[in-house]
Amino acid sequence: MEAKYISLDEKLNDYVLAHSGATNDDLLNELRARTEQLGDIAGMLISREQGTFLTMLAMNATNALEIGTFTGYSSTCIARGLKEGGHLTCLDVSEEWTSIAREFWAKGGVADRITLHLGPAGETFSSLPAGETFDLVFIDADKPNYDVYYELVLPHVPVGGLIVFDNMLWHGKVTDESINDEDTVAIRQLNDKLTADTRIFSVLLPVGDGLHLCRKL
Repeated sequence: MEAKYISLDEKLNDYVLAHSGATNDDLLNELRARTEQLGDIAGMLISREQGTFLTMLAMNATNALEIGTFTGYSSTCIARGLKEGGHLTCLDVSEEWTSIAREFWAKGGVADRITLHLGPAGETFSSLPAGETFDLVFIDADKPNYDVYYELVLPHVPVGGLIVFDNMLWHGKVTDESINDEDTVAIRQLNDKLTADTRIFSVLLPVGDGLHLCRKL
């Protein structure tokens, strides 16, 4: 039986966005426009439908963690979805980019749900309370360290909790055996590892640039 999938052209992609609550959000649209002023680096933004998906996932979470905040699009989406009294911890290295995030957290009324820590994610995470757990973890940072972050956070995720990785299709490079730069190899190897890891149940979804969802068993 043939695999069942559909390729998206621009018209169909616009249809998906229009039916995902992803295009009619003034705050997020303003944040995207502001980020695009940064130039090529704006390519680090998650897609609109990924943001909506993260909000939906966060609706089951009380305590969330984000590694790689950039200008705050994904963190805003996560914070909006958290259960009442929920909290999001963000780890990033850039004061410049996260200053934009802080501005939009305030505009969006979610600043009181977010704590930002600046510094290398591995070092910062190790300084967090030893017994702290996270129902939802979103990782969208330096690709060669994805596996490091995974092993750091997994013990802090309760059974049933989710870890979500972005860019796991890496613009299609993961299937091109002629491409073996550090980022591509790291993502390719982690996808293989997650698929075989008996500590989790995972699924790789072609949403945006690819989301790999991992539920702790």
